[in-house]
Amino acid sequence: MTENTQQPQTAPTTELPTQYTPAEVEGKLYERWVDKGYFTADADSDKPPYTIVIPPPNVTGSLHLGHAFQHTLMDALTRRKRMQGHEALWLPGMDHAGIATQNKVEQQLAEEGKSRHDLGREAFVERVWRWKEEYGGKILGQMRRLGDGVDWSRERFTMDEGLSKAVLTIFKKLYEDGLIYRAERIINWCPRCLTAISDIEVEYQEDDGELVSIRYGEGDETLVVATTRAETMLGDTAVAVHPDDERYKHLVGKRIKLPLTDRSIPVVADSHVDPEFGTGAVKVTPAHDPNDFAIGQRHGLESITVMDERAVITAHGPFQGLDRYEARSAIVGALRSQGRIVAEKRPYVHSVGHCSRCKTTIEPRLSLQWWVKVGPLAKAAGDAVRDGRVKIHPEDMSKRYFDWVDNMNDWCISRQLWWGHRIPIWYGPDGEVVCVGPDEEPPAGEGWHQETDVLDTWFSSGLWPFSTLGWPEQTADLRKFYPTDVLLTGHDIIFFWVARMMMFGLYAMDGEVPFRTIALTGLVRDERGKKMSKSFGNVVDPLDWMDRYGSDAVRFTLARGANPGTDVPIGEDWVQASRNFANKIWNATRFALMNGATVQGPLPDPSEMSSTDRWILSRLNKTVADVDAFYEDFQFAKLSDALYHFAWDEVFDWYVELSKTTFQAGGAAAEVGKRVLGEVLDVTLRLLHPVVPFVTEALWTALTGGESVVVADWPKDSGFRDEAAEREIETLQSVITEVRRFRHDQGLQPGQRVPARLTLRGTALAPHEAAIRQLLRLQPEGDSFTATATLPVAGVEVALDLSGAIDVAAERKRLAKDLAAAEKEKAQATAKLGNEAFLAKAPEQVVEKIRTRLAKADEDIARIQAQLERLPQA
Repeated sequence: MTENTQQPQTAPTTELPTQYTPAEVEGKLYERWVDKGYFTADADSDKPPYTIVIPPPNVTGSLHLGHAFQHTLMDALTRRKRMQGHEALWLPGMDHAGIATQNKVEQQLAEEGKSRHDLGREAFVERVWRWKEEYGGKILGQMRRLGDGVDWSRERFTMDEGLSKAVLTIFKKLYEDGLIYRAERIINWCPRCLTAISDIEVEYQEDDGELVSIRYGEGDETLVVATTRAETMLGDTAVAVHPDDERYKHLVGKRIKLPLTDRSIPVVADSHVDPEFGTGAVKVTPAHDPNDFAIGQRHGLESITVMDERAVITAHGPFQGLDRYEARSAIVGALRSQGRIVAEKRPYVHSVGHCSRCKTTIEPRLSLQWWVKVGPLAKAAGDAVRDGRVKIHPEDMSKRYFDWVDNMNDWCISRQLWWGHRIPIWYGPDGEVVCVGPDEEPPAGEGWHQETDVLDTWFSSGLWPFSTLGWPEQTADLRKFYPTDVLLTGHDIIFFWVARMMMFGLYAMDGEVPFRTIALTGLVRDERGKKMSKSFGNVVDPLDWMDRYGSDAVRFTLARGANPGTDVPIGEDWVQASRNFANKIWNATRFALMNGATVQGPLPDPSEMSSTDRWILSRLNKTVADVDAFYEDFQFAKLSDALYHFAWDEVFDWYVELSKTTFQAGGAAAEVGKRVLGEVLDVTLRLLHPVVPFVTEALWTALTGGESVVVADWPKDSGFRDEAAEREIETLQSVITEVRRFRHDQGLQPGQRVPARLTLRGTALAPHEAAIRQLLRLQPEGDSFTATATLPVAGVEVALDLSGAIDVAAERKRLAKDLAAAEKEKAQATAKLGNEAFLAKAPEQVVEKIRTRLAKADEDIARIQAQLERLPQA
């Protein structure tokens, strides 16, 4: 018994097609849901709000398994809350993806033999907008295929008019509060994308390089430095040693000759230098290394830039015009010819940063850029989690969050692109700097010009939870749906996105958090746990699986692997298994409809029910309670597993099978059973709906005649439990399972009928004799019955007459052969484990493997001996 106030609106269907064909069902159902407005939230509703904003996919993107994984979980959360009576808003949208989108259009232009500079800024940006309208947003259609229950009426784009206003508003506020400034610092520069990128957009990998040791200076005043980047020595302005390094104290403060140049550079003492690493002396190139820049600042060193934005050498001399790698080889060759190469190591494997967009090696570069002073913003973001206003789930992921926000460096927000939010700073002819807000006119007159850089994409997406709801205007959406409830996203973008939304949300919304819970997921991997990559050849297009197995199968597979914060392995076999589950749901509901299962009228009183009916209702309510608890703890794998085993094992494999006998017998018990089966399927379909929406919609409306399971009530645990019925059916299950195992061991075919005597009188299983005989294919004993095998199970006795059913002699011969093999295996394992010399030398894992073999042999021997004892006597 569960609480269910929803009544059917139309007559239920009595027949379903013999097979479930997802392609014929899914698309039609989704468009009906959208047309009916089920996903459209009402800001004026008096229902409690529940809000999730979708992590906006790139406008250039398409649905991959990572998207499908997170979207499935967000959709499940939102659908359940909607069924629980919340005004649920799942808000969709896309990110303009500055670098990625500009690269796409520049590639198109390159095919035409043009560059963006041939078009000019204004025409290029118009071209990108046209590309966006024609090719962008492919992923939005794919989200419909997956079944995303998002509010399409509120779809947003990070460069639409409203979000652009939000960007300008917060930029001006930060600027006027002294939290945005312009400064020359070392940044990560991509020579391919020709823009700065943030630290978190740099991917590090182990590359083969070279380590060369170079002698600087002459005579007694020489030092040896080691470097992997010989080309940057042209910009060296010092050599640094540790202040306590006795080897070099006589050189500190002196100047030595810089090879291949006409300059001399000082030797400085700096505690940053590790005297134990290499020679204890390091070259200092302030314009091309962040650590060297810091040393340069401390010692007042000059910063000399020796490369342009394409990483081509600009320093005057024989290396001018060479690419950085060409220059490296040429410089090492020149140093070698002068006898200044002391040592060379090739290959030298070391960690090298690459642009996450185009994979080009990053070039540290001194550059004048715009920055956000993150100190006070990051502290607020940390405090919101520490004081419990925001919960991170799983909790052990909090450390990763604090490691980032507590040690965050100022954020470089300017990008040397044309596609994006242009920085609203205007420069005057006499050095004036003016920040222009969204409703302000820029300064006019000769000599005034706007900053050419655009903002980092993460700047606008950091405003997503409140800008999408209408901020800076105080809209009805903002009042109703902010703060949002759950941010569900991968743990890999805590740094990119989560921390930025926390900082901006708290700052813009007067200390109000942007979301109450951060639910972090792992990453989807292949079935062997390996990262999916085109280079590995293991990338899967989820649309291919949807075409073959249906969207529900993909969704259920992903949800069933979703343990909080841990990576999710997935293989096609698992999707096939989920497809089989959808088919099982279909076939069981079809059987129920054909046999008169109904949801009409109240449930009968428990006193009118059989123990089988009371058992399944008790198990149903326990499942409702478990599923609710798992949802509240974001345990998607556990709730999916609980639903799978309840539906397949208890409802379909046991209750439906046990009900067949009752239905065949007819009468009052059959009518009660039909109502109970209808109830169980109704609730089970509603419980399954958030994860597998399509098949459950088709079946629930057929079963109940209701409008849609999307807007049906979420089941509630009524508290009904019947432990006695549960114990009784558990006993029944153990009897049937044990006899089935015996039949299998004796080589009986599943449908083969054998005579049997059941001693059930006086036991709780007496009312179940007809069901036991039907499920076990047991005939009445008859006049010529001879008990050739007797099984005492769970307090009852099952006697079987197997004469004529099996070839006893052949079976004894087969089992004797298996027993001999098991005994031989045991003898070998026992001998090895008794050999002290072997145990002293063998690795522990080898010894453990032999112990496992011995235990398995003992189990096999006991099993085979039991089978032999149960065989009829010859």
